[in-house]
Amino acid sequence: MVAHTPNLMDEDKLPLLGSRYVDVKSLPWETGRWEGIRSKTLMEDPERGLKTALIEWSPGASLPFHEHMDIEQSYILEGSLCDEEGECSAGEFVWRPIGNRHHAYSPNGCVLLAIFLKPNKNLEGPYADITEIEKADA
Repeated sequence: MVAHTPNLMDEDKLPLLGSRYVDVKSLPWETGRWEGIRSKTLMEDPERGLKTALIEWSPGASLPFHEHMDIEQSYILEGSLCDEEGECSAGEFVWRPIGNRHHAYSPNGCVLLAIFLKPNKNLEGPYADITEIEKADA
């Protein structure tokens, strides 16, 4: 599968090399495996693991301990996102290098724009040792 935007109306009718203008408001919120966290996938390339998403965290939502298999970038639009090393608030940016391991949580909730070059590897919980791509294939 090539890069695309899930739920983008009439994407299949666009020219192969045409720009993809995404009406983010019209995309549905998707619930994932982690309670209190939902997202809108703006672009993904499953073969490469690349994903750009708008992610909303409810107050108190958290991710279990995980490892970044490639660089992850997060720009916080509202609220704040925390880990063991610090807190990133609205209007701020944090990125994590390959191999970074941490828990992530949002005490008061947040909305962020995230760019993943490869899926995370879960190190604890029910999906330990399974990447996001492997879980989708299972």
